[in-house]
Amino acid sequence: MRNFVTLAALLSLAACGDGGRQPPANDTIAVPDNAAVTLPAPPETPEPAPSPSPSPSPSAAPDSGSGIPVALHGRWGLVPADCTSTRGDNKGLLTIDGTTLRFYESVGTLGKVAERDANRIVADFAMTGEGREWTRRMTLDAADGGKTLVRREQGADAMPDPLRYQKCA
Repeated sequence: MRNFVTLAALLSLAACGDGGRQPPANDTIAVPDNAAVTLPAPPETPEPAPSPSPSPSPSAAPDSGSGIPVALHGRWGLVPADCTSTRGDNKGLLTIDGTTLRFYESVGTLGKVAERDANRIVADFAMTGEGREWTRRMTLDAADGGKTLVRREQGADAMPDPLRYQKCA
């Protein structure tokens, strides 16, 4: 009986403790589903200080992107009625955004840029319209303080004279 009590005591100790051994960091420990477990808080990592944003250099143009200059964006009409028509008959309306020229029956998508500054671009445009596709080199210039747009075409089948558009309000 004494051996039985000693054996029972040894088994109880073995079941209750780990013999002073600490489990390695990668061991998993089984926890009963109803046990409350408190995990240590992760060490605080200080937030990195925000880096100062670079200030633009005085010589940098405010419009230094690679698309069509912002000064040329908007709606432009060959005649005043192009800007105000609600009947869809504004055949002289030209709408410009960062990469596209939209005419009455055609669209030009910006391609290779030959020259560019804040008020001017000389570039090739991939044109589509009326079931056709072609490429046209165009020069777009803002004039009269941004109130006028002068459009010139170069290459075969280009219009011989420049077109002058007025900015729509």
